[in-house]
Amino acid sequence: MKDAVKVALGFTRTACGHEYDFYAVYNGHGGSQVALACSERMHLMVAEDVARRWPISGSESVFWRDAMVDSFRKLDAELVAANKHKERIMHDGVEPGFEGSVGSTALAAVVGEKKIIVANCGVSQAVLSRGGSAVRLSSDHKANSQDEMQRIEEAGGKIIGITHSLKPQSRDDKLKPRVICEPEVTITERAEEDEFLILASHGLWDVISNEIACGIVRNCLSTGSTPTEAASLLTTIAISRGSRDNISVIVVQLST
Repeated sequence: MKDAVKVALGFTRTACGHEYDFYAVYNGHGGSQVALACSERMHLMVAEDVARRWPISGSESVFWRDAMVDSFRKLDAELVAANKHKERIMHDGVEPGFEGSVGSTALAAVVGEKKIIVANCGVSQAVLSRGGSAVRLSSDHKANSQDEMQRIEEAGGKIIGITHSLKPQSRDDKLKPRVICEPEVTITERAEEDEFLILASHGLWDVISNEIACGIVRNCLSTGSTPTEAASLLTTIAISRGSRDNISVIVVQLST
């Protein structure tokens, strides 16, 4: 298992009393080192950045986007530095053939009373169930998407063959700037009809559609199951459908 997850309730609180929760899924590549490091550090970096930027002097959307982007960049720089200094935690247990290129995707959601902020770097997905419909809050960063191909080529890279998705947050300096750590950030205003949020690595989405996943979770919650039980059921179903990748799922209940 190369994935790591993080749930940090009330991880930051603004001066005006608004509290936010943090949820994240990290899909490791070549080993679990980077994913685990992200799970230990990312929420702390976001909390520090929010505190440093407060109070909001302009657009709240710009405030959150800058906080998330800067946190991803700082963590990436920290991991690159750890690699250069040959820190043991970044080198033990690396899978054969991945020496120097261990990395992780990162999907993080900050959930407040009025907003859901999602920062994504990779192919994990965040899906909101709103009024019975599945609403994607993130998009995949795949090498076969037109905008990603163009960005890679403009940075001096070349895609020779596509066998799997890109793995941002890589520690391999030779891949930069072709593989980058800057996340896509979406900010969604919460609505009364919001039911729950699903965060999952692509091992789930490879075999279960957004709509079916939301339907399964909705049925679970309506019959008294907990969000954790709903997430576990999604994982079990994905395995039964033949998913061969790591599967990590977080379900966040938004309705009371």
